[in-house]
Amino acid sequence: MSKKTVAIIGKPNVGKSTFFNYLVGERKAIVGDTPGMTRDRIYGETNWRGKTFTLIDTGGIEEKSNDVITSQMLIQAEIAIDLADIVIFMTDVTTGVTDVDKEIALMLRKAKKDIILVCNKVDDFKTKANDIYEFYNLGLGTPYPISSANAKGIGDILDVIYDKLPSNEEDESEDDRIKVAIIGKPNVGKSSLINKILGENRLIVSDIAGTTRDAIDSEFENEYGKYIFVDTAGLRRHSKIEEDIEKYSILRTNLAIERADACVLVIDANEGITEQDTKIAGEAHEAGKGVIIAINKWDEYNKENGTLEEYTKNVYNKLSYLQYAPIIFISAKTGQRVDKIFELINMVSNNNSMRISTSSLNSLLEEAIAIVQPPTDKGKRLKIYYMTQVGIKPPTFAVFVNSKKLFHFSYERYLINKLRQEYGFKGTPIRILIRERKEKEND
Repeated sequence: MSKKTVAIIGKPNVGKSTFFNYLVGERKAIVGDTPGMTRDRIYGETNWRGKTFTLIDTGGIEEKSNDVITSQMLIQAEIAIDLADIVIFMTDVTTGVTDVDKEIALMLRKAKKDIILVCNKVDDFKTKANDIYEFYNLGLGTPYPISSANAKGIGDILDVIYDKLPSNEEDESEDDRIKVAIIGKPNVGKSSLINKILGENRLIVSDIAGTTRDAIDSEFENEYGKYIFVDTAGLRRHSKIEEDIEKYSILRTNLAIERADACVLVIDANEGITEQDTKIAGEAHEAGKGVIIAINKWDEYNKENGTLEEYTKNVYNKLSYLQYAPIIFISAKTGQRVDKIFELINMVSNNNSMRISTSSLNSLLEEAIAIVQPPTDKGKRLKIYYMTQVGIKPPTFAVFVNSKKLFHFSYERYLINKLRQEYGFKGTPIRILIRERKEKEND
């Protein structure tokens, strides 16, 4: 089961971002440092008493002018409510209940979501605690007093969130449906692909780039298995993101990638690999997801002898970090090879979850070391003691060595290539964690 999402909403300057940063840490801890990452700094992951959840901060939205403050806040609130399982509605005890608070409260009362009403800036609980009673008039239950700036009362809010989250047993319940995120920039045919798969026009298809703003789940079952397809809003260049709502389209896409088992990256055959494609692909790769590259509109592409091989080579050249991802040439319009996607989805999903025994890994490691000796530096040789798998989704391996400094990236790449040669792992990234162990431990 995917992690639950908690959104913080409210009018500007009530302390949402301060509260958010306190829970998830500094903003630099939220954003990946991979070049080209498109991830906005408005969500992060946190844990309370063993339960993990995703926290969304809506405080990053800036009003374009004072004239549209109410409309902007209502758009922000509407999207956040839609995204969230639990909504923290943050108000400011120093301003009292405002018209914007009343508008948002009206929306929340109509929404079938768990609501936590918070009154921030109660810096002195002795003198200001009574000021929260006005907020009962919003009709959202008990208001909780906190001070984000002074970290007062935050534990109480986390306890309320904890009680509303599913138990660990529920969270670990099995779901045999493979979750597939259909990702890509606008107007490459993502919605058309899902419509062809579903056999119906469930999603709106348009030639206008960016028609799909939401991520829509579509359940599907056939002879290959059970699936949940997620169509996502196309990611745009940041210079073109002028509407606040676009920021949430990006956020929704990133969340869809995170909860997916496999991602189908749709590329327009006529446009080829663009800078934006590389950024979107980087999101899926860094998230450790199984990836399939679907070259769409292949029926429209002007083909020559050897074109497919040349096109494949060019794709891998531009997406060098996705050498492991299978490429399929399709037409969502005609249905050409669309049925072949299911086999690839099953393959990359299984490989993303593959486990290898420690004994098998160390047999492979011994063979790899015999073929290519570990590097040396200033007379000191890297010693590799053993390797073990420590995680899946993606397959993650810990390698125990005498010195991290001696473990060059080139040797890590060599070991990853050996793992792929022996076990396949087609369609999934592989992670290597280097663990240093003192030589005396082996005496």
